[in-house]
Amino acid sequence: MIIAIGNDHAGVALKNSIKEHLINKGYEVLDLGIQEGEKIDYPLMGEMVGKTVVEKKADLGIAICGTGIGISIGANKVNGVIAACCSEPYSAKLSRQHNNSNVLCFGARVVGDELAKMMVDEWLEAEFLGDRHARRVAIFKEIEERQK
Repeated sequence: MIIAIGNDHAGVALKNSIKEHLINKGYEVLDLGIQEGEKIDYPLMGEMVGKTVVEKKADLGIAICGTGIGISIGANKVNGVIAACCSEPYSAKLSRQHNNSNVLCFGARVVGDELAKMMVDEWLEAEFLGDRHARRVAIFKEIEERQK
């Protein structure tokens, strides 16, 4: 499985930590993010991670900024992305199980390394439950279509 990961200047250290964690767990990581001293506006990085997932260059994406909010908004502007901004593992897990999220976002100023790793693990280990949730996820696509 290929995981795209991206960050703005606030998320450099946490991105590097999560990247190492993913590699140690056997995932292939596509690092789209910046390094210390570089700058990028978080909406653009969110878009980049989202497009990489939608274009199937990666299976899932992780995006990190200061709070996770701005980068998730940027990612969610890409048709086909379901980005969830989470700050604890339970919501991350349910975002996959109930919403079929394909991009996980969080904030380096909100969560620390270990909590972020727990969120990533829960999110990656969860599977979309389908059933009643599939109807609701289909509504996301209908909303996207109405916006074209």
